[in-house]
Amino acid sequence: MKETDDNQTRSSTRAGHLIPGLPPALNDLVELATDLRWTWNHSADALWEQINQTLWEKTQNPYILLQNISHSELLALAEKPEFLQQLQEVMKERTTYRNRCGWYGENYPDAKIQRIAFFSMEYGLGSALPFYAGGLGILSGDTLKAASDLCIPMVGVGLLYHQGYFRQMIDAESRQHEIYTSYDPAMLPVRPVYTEQGDWLKVAVDLPGRSLLLRVWMAQVGSLPLYLLDSNHPLNSPTDQGITSQLYGGGREVRFLQEMVLGIGGWKMLEALELNIDVCHLNEGHAAFVILARTLSLMQKTGLSFWSALWINRAGTLFTTHTPVASAFDTYDSALITQYAAPIVKELNISLDQLLALGRKNPQDSNEAFNLAWFSMRCSLHANGVSQKHGETSRYLFRELYPQWPVPEIPIHHITNGIHMPSWDSPWADKLWTDTAGKERWQGGIEQLGKSMTGISDKQLWAFRNSERQSLVDYVRNRHAMDLSQRGENEAAVALAERILDPNILTLGFARRFTEYKRPYLLLMDRQRLCRLLNNPIHPVQILIAGKAHAQDEKGKTYVHEWAQFSHTNEAAGRVVFLGDYDIPLAREMVQGVDVWINTPRSPWEACGTSGMKVLVNGGLNLSVLDGWWAHAFNPQYGWAITSESDADDAVCDELFNLLETQVVPTFYQRNADGIPGQWVKHIRASMADLAPRFSSNRMLREYIENFYLSAAQAYHDRLADHGALAQQLHEWQQQTHHYWHELRWGDKHITRTDKGFRFEVSLYLDGLTPDSVEVQLYAEAEDPHGNALCVTMQRLKTIEGAIDSYLYCTDVNSQRPPEHFTPRVIAHHPAAHVPQENPLILWWQDHANG
Repeated sequence: MKETDDNQTRSSTRAGHLIPGLPPALNDLVELATDLRWTWNHSADALWEQINQTLWEKTQNPYILLQNISHSELLALAEKPEFLQQLQEVMKERTTYRNRCGWYGENYPDAKIQRIAFFSMEYGLGSALPFYAGGLGILSGDTLKAASDLCIPMVGVGLLYHQGYFRQMIDAESRQHEIYTSYDPAMLPVRPVYTEQGDWLKVAVDLPGRSLLLRVWMAQVGSLPLYLLDSNHPLNSPTDQGITSQLYGGGREVRFLQEMVLGIGGWKMLEALELNIDVCHLNEGHAAFVILARTLSLMQKTGLSFWSALWINRAGTLFTTHTPVASAFDTYDSALITQYAAPIVKELNISLDQLLALGRKNPQDSNEAFNLAWFSMRCSLHANGVSQKHGETSRYLFRELYPQWPVPEIPIHHITNGIHMPSWDSPWADKLWTDTAGKERWQGGIEQLGKSMTGISDKQLWAFRNSERQSLVDYVRNRHAMDLSQRGENEAAVALAERILDPNILTLGFARRFTEYKRPYLLLMDRQRLCRLLNNPIHPVQILIAGKAHAQDEKGKTYVHEWAQFSHTNEAAGRVVFLGDYDIPLAREMVQGVDVWINTPRSPWEACGTSGMKVLVNGGLNLSVLDGWWAHAFNPQYGWAITSESDADDAVCDELFNLLETQVVPTFYQRNADGIPGQWVKHIRASMADLAPRFSSNRMLREYIENFYLSAAQAYHDRLADHGALAQQLHEWQQQTHHYWHELRWGDKHITRTDKGFRFEVSLYLDGLTPDSVEVQLYAEAEDPHGNALCVTMQRLKTIEGAIDSYLYCTDVNSQRPPEHFTPRVIAHHPAAHVPQENPLILWWQDHANG
């Protein structure tokens, strides 16, 4: 099956199958409604409103709208010339968008990347496609949207869940209940993918005693496709049909099978589509099994062994970890791996022990579980955390895979996450940015965007913020009244809900997954201070709270209960609202309207924390602990930080209240003669100008292109050339270094003073290794925590007389540091290998001397 010229597969274009009875003149409506670009581009909003204003305002989902209007309404629309003309204009704008070469094409016209396959267990693209649980899924969705805007050649790979993640219901006693909704794919903006013969494309994953059949769907995300796999095939057993039922549901074995479907099934699907993939980007370790499927494919194409083919595959694999604690990595008992991975292991012609060794800290420990993060790390050329601090944390987490290497040299870099600004800006923010920076501001370079804020007056900024806050208050009143009504509350309570909150007072927002490390309980630890803030007669405060606790997290559910219950007390009445069922639409409303976003996780457990980034484009400010992105973004001109040396709850709670009482609240209410809080607006302008572009997904994806994707694609092609000749050479080099490494031994070390520092000379006996297969270095640790280590390659001067495979190495060091700070070391070396990522062998001079 071949891809078409416009980079899309031959998926169904049978509009009548998607919207029965659709007049031919309106076929383009299906193209628009099934292109999820409408979740961030609003050029067609007026069109949908004309079709049925009530349905559009209620759903904000054009696909649902088309499925729920009458046939007579469709026929009437098809006879309206002005409507058809407007439809034609919207389609023309869409065609122009899809045919651009864009930022990527303009900046990298000769790049060798054909396709990047982005693998993720969840995608948050909007309420129309609810296959996400939280931040990981939202990031995945924002990544695809930004890739579309920047014209990056990417395809998404994920799963189509029939129940997705649970919806949260808060009962009359303020307790959380999990409700699972069944999603009929016919009601979702996805299409079956068909083969050239007209059959629905399906792929098979071999499981013990059967083949698991997977149907392939495609969701259009602007100019790129998101492919979704679905196990609900009628030829599968009822149990197997349920594998892709719930996101993160069904226990460990089902989760393991979902990961096999994503990785192995996902790669087989890409091959069936005949997409040329250069780089596989694993968004967390969930997709790690794509490494096995892709390596098998390379073996079949090149005739190489598993290990040589893995050297090719590794070059084109990027692993992004989002996990700040080792206990959160997915691990599986060897028995489960043995049970389900046996078929592909047999095809790979390796033993199960060899596979299991790749996923263990200690490859020889048969009692150790198989860790998808360790496996992904060992089988990737590049790896990264999702903020600078998380990169530092991750190097500690993975240090045991690189014994004896200094922690700063553990090969995990960082690219701080960003968010897709057009998906999260309010109508008022969109107009403000459009007027000052243009409609296409997020489709290319971001270097000049901040300057657009300098010409906006304080009056304009404050008016735009007041409009956003008013809109949020209206939304919360309507939603809260509806929730109470559906729960059976009396008319008086519902009427009161329609008057809660005040659009003119300081509005704080706290919304995230309710779990212990995020500390959603901090503000409730001192209820007297909280109530004084809420009910201050001159400078009052109101708080919006939202968030779900995992279905098995009883402590998290307790925090939900405490906040929901507190919101109904007399002290909090009208000032605190707990909004149930936290999802993308609710998050969008909150980040558009709150004045301050609060974040209080335990450090360093917040890998990034993208929720706080979403307020930036809307003029909201942040108050957070110095963790994740805020640890390196914070500056007093942008917002506030909890800087307590103690991470104890009491200390953090006290500083949080101090900041609110002495800085946040007074700054908000300190008005000038025009009624404008000048210092507050100054914060808004600085945050919007400096932070919004910096923490956009535009910047994030540009860094992935420049730091990882381009080099990975080049390395992949280099190793694939000539039937994998370089990959085979690298594998032989690896085998040789591992075989002879224990024979290495140091000789003498001599240090002599020079005019500018010291000369170091050291002898090394290779005993079987070639001198080109190693590199001798002189290393000194950084003198302070913020400095850089010194590492100098020593030159091979000559052979040592009377000895075999032995050499003298030398280097001059121009430094005033004492010579004892410097230590010779030898590492494995090959010009085409990434060390220590691909070969962690290292020997320090003192190790030999002490041995």
